[in-house]
Amino acid sequence: MNAKTQAIEGKTQLHYGWIITITGMAVLFSCLGLGRFSLGMLLPSMGSSLQLNYSQMGLIGTGNFVGYMISVVLAGIFARAIGARWTISIGLVLVGGSMVLISRAMGFAEVITLYVATGVGSGLANVPLMGLVSHWFLKSTRGRAAGTMLSGNGLAIVFTGFFVPWVNADLGAEGWRMGWLTIGIISLVIAAIAALLLRNEPGEKGLMPLGKANQSPASFSHKSVQKKKKSNKWTMTHLGCIYAIFGTTYAVYVTFIVTTMVNERGFGEGTAGTFWAVVGGLSIFSGPLFGWLSDRLGRKTGMMVVYTLFTIAYALVAANLPDLFLYASIGIFGLAVWSIPTIMSAAVGDYMGPVQAVKAFGFITLFFGAGQITGPAVAGFLADITGTFSMAFLLCAILTAGAVVLTCFLRQPDSR
Repeated sequence: MNAKTQAIEGKTQLHYGWIITITGMAVLFSCLGLGRFSLGMLLPSMGSSLQLNYSQMGLIGTGNFVGYMISVVLAGIFARAIGARWTISIGLVLVGGSMVLISRAMGFAEVITLYVATGVGSGLANVPLMGLVSHWFLKSTRGRAAGTMLSGNGLAIVFTGFFVPWVNADLGAEGWRMGWLTIGIISLVIAAIAALLLRNEPGEKGLMPLGKANQSPASFSHKSVQKKKKSNKWTMTHLGCIYAIFGTTYAVYVTFIVTTMVNERGFGEGTAGTFWAVVGGLSIFSGPLFGWLSDRLGRKTGMMVVYTLFTIAYALVAANLPDLFLYASIGIFGLAVWSIPTIMSAAVGDYMGPVQAVKAFGFITLFFGAGQITGPAVAGFLADITGTFSMAFLLCAILTAGAVVLTCFLRQPDSR
């Protein structure tokens, strides 16, 4: 860092990059934590109230992912036009407003339409936010920063794991409506916080990116980037395929694990909610832990470790073993769940640099989104045919085992 940066840090004692990180944690608490992962807790009671079958439940999750896919294209356009700060804020307003309206929905068509809008808002908030990591942090600290942001998802899961059963116990069959209303209002508040605190790049605060000075992205010339453009294109496609497997498999787990526990294993909603909160509690450490691990061991090794853990988690629930193995599956999944998005957001910065990071992350998110669209719809269809989600979870285990092999062939990035 230069003398100017050091002087500023000496006065503030905290690089503004960490303010961006904490604000990013709140953004992800809303756009993904509440906007997407609350569905798993709200789905059993909402499905019962609105008389939804498994296929319709799966399609609601898929609708959200379709909206997310649409926003991947829009996010880059909006970010270039008005900046990441305002794109993220607008996305959160859409997330909050659509969830408030879901609380008044009377049928499947209304829910899925509004939840598509929630997905659009989630993408508008999430994609530019992940790009900010590469602007504010150099390679030595990107994984840790991205992982800290991703812990916001875990906090939201803990919140919904306790809040939704409490509301349902207090208000009965229609408690899910109060659940959607509450998380919608929370998201609108976070939208205002994001608009107030986020900044598009360190220069707006007179700072340099946080990290080791010898890894400054300024050392990379346009010529060297152009020379590796073709190689990086194939690498991004490779990363996208790996990310697609995560999107497919984790979407099945977060959408249907609570439904599986309640409908197939005989757990009460409150007990299932407690275990869902355990997933959230463990996942708070997931991003920082595996972000740090990938900073130390490399993105490739980190992803191979994580996909091995996912394979074990999915296989344990698919095998319909005693409940102890289900608890182990939940624990492993919770510990690993945010690791792949953390590593991916850091990896695109490693390969492409901060200038291209938002565009590159948007590109691999198309693969991720395609996986998310496919996963819940196929899982719901299989469950309607077989009467159980075991086959769906088994397919997830096979896919993640394949991801370990696919990651073996990923080339190492240049130092940035």
